[in-house]
Amino acid sequence: MSKKRGLSFEEKRSRMMEIFFETKDVFQLKDLEKIAPKEKGITSMSVKEVLQSLVDDALVDTDRIGTSNYFWAFPSKALHTRNQKLEKLNRQLIEGTERKQNLHQIIEKAKVGRENTENRGTLSKELEGLRRERNQLKTELEKYQECDSEVVEQIRQSNKIAKDAANRWTDNIFTIKSWAKKKFGFEQNQIDKTFGIPEDFDYID
Repeated sequence: MSKKRGLSFEEKRSRMMEIFFETKDVFQLKDLEKIAPKEKGITSMSVKEVLQSLVDDALVDTDRIGTSNYFWAFPSKALHTRNQKLEKLNRQLIEGTERKQNLHQIIEKAKVGRENTENRGTLSKELEGLRRERNQLKTELEKYQECDSEVVEQIRQSNKIAKDAANRWTDNIFTIKSWAKKKFGFEQNQIDKTFGIPEDFDYID
């Protein structure tokens, strides 16, 4: 018989929010330490940590009244917070797409007989940075899949545009490498080293 898997931290956060949304009530920490294990399977020892993480992310509100701290969260507030986060991520994706388009224009100009190796190396590093930023944004988006489907779809479309732009940019790099190899007889590894191109440089899947 296999051992029952414990809840992940994200699952605990989600179940804690269910307590607030289902009851629409205000609680003290001691109340949640009793309710969470019984109704949601969250161990009482982890309730405080989970609750604090939700407060830090502005998903749960808290206030001190007298000598006691009270906690609450309502669905309308949570939806508003998530929508704000989605709007921020969408803006970042749009900005990233614009930056990739600008880089694409720069590399097109650089192809016309120019051999500014320092500039090309800088552009290659910036492209790698943009790819890492895209992956981080993609991870962030996965946390908000339960939000408005239209907003999420818009962000996914923006993400696709950014990916296509990055692959076009990558294609131009390969074109330049091929041109340099034919014109100057450089070996591929020599070109990579000269222009600061990483060994694992390739298209985004």
